[in-house]
Amino acid sequence: MLERFDSEFPTLSERLAHVGEFFHVDAKEAKLAELEKRSLVEDFWNDADRAQQTMAQSAGLREELAFYRDTQELAEEVELGVELAKAENDEVLAQETELQLDTLATRIDELEQNSWFDGEFDSGDAIMTIVPGQGGREAQDWTDMVFRMYLKYAESKGWTVDVHEAPEAEEIGIDRAVFTVHGRNAYGMLRSEKGTHRLVRISPTDLKKRRQTTFAGVSIMPALPDEVEVDIKDEDVRVDVYRSSGPGGQSVNTTDSAVRLTHIPTGTVVTCQNEKSQHKNKDQAYKILRAKVYEIEQEKRAAELDELRGPKQDITWGSQIRNYVLYPYQMVKDVRCGVESGNVDAVLGGALDPFVIGYHRWRSAGAPQLDISLDE
Repeated sequence: MLERFDSEFPTLSERLAHVGEFFHVDAKEAKLAELEKRSLVEDFWNDADRAQQTMAQSAGLREELAFYRDTQELAEEVELGVELAKAENDEVLAQETELQLDTLATRIDELEQNSWFDGEFDSGDAIMTIVPGQGGREAQDWTDMVFRMYLKYAESKGWTVDVHEAPEAEEIGIDRAVFTVHGRNAYGMLRSEKGTHRLVRISPTDLKKRRQTTFAGVSIMPALPDEVEVDIKDEDVRVDVYRSSGPGGQSVNTTDSAVRLTHIPTGTVVTCQNEKSQHKNKDQAYKILRAKVYEIEQEKRAAELDELRGPKQDITWGSQIRNYVLYPYQMVKDVRCGVESGNVDAVLGGALDPFVIGYHRWRSAGAPQLDISLDE
């Protein structure tokens, strides 16, 4: 065990110090103090939504700071435990310290992951849109599969999802999916998923059972906090209401509950139809519209393409970020970071962490493409 400590602990200490450089303890403490001061204002709970956002942000910062300090203390305990085990030749203490060393490594892994998400909106919620690309009705089916994959991934992370619309296509699959993922670092983590996803399989609709290649495009935007100002004038937005389509219960399909917002200056169109209430659909549509208009404004200000969405490419050959091959062999591979898995069913069932984490580790390190195979 002591040999293992001598070989592993210096590296872990170096990694912990490196994380500390990017953790911004002072800034996080100052932000937490500001939020706590805000929560003591007399009319704080008059705006319940904003109050809940503030309390959630405070809790998140408090948890981050406590986790970082606990990890520092654990590193000190491991070092002290080894010194005592060596001095007293205590095998029991040596075994306990070995377990602590494993825990320390796991905690530093998590701290490293959290340090990747230091952008303005990384810690917050994400608005995701999935649309079919090249491949006709097969692409609509693939869009539905990708949508379900992300729902399962969100569930595995303990995140919650609000589906704004996922209208069924005429034959198979869905025309598109728009949904918000609520959870810690949801936007930061899911930024890895923006781009084109390519599927290769035997066509389920082709009587000759020929191999088919289809594409789906995934875009992602941050769900903007209320305090972020976006200039949207009432007179610049056309509001249309209509009857919802697809499943959703009797009242969804028999009343004019669906809402379409058109932002006239930019031509941006947002629809929301999954809620039974027209008012709720309108609220959700405005949140999505704010995010889209904000993104457009950012793109106008920046000389390069906005990092919130990444490069804009056609959803077709040569633009994919990840390949999902079901035939003639089984493999999922990320073409950027090189992470791959032969367990396609698990990946489509939401086992995306290796790809998400692999991408962010690769991006953070600025490393060349790696080939990393995962156990099936």
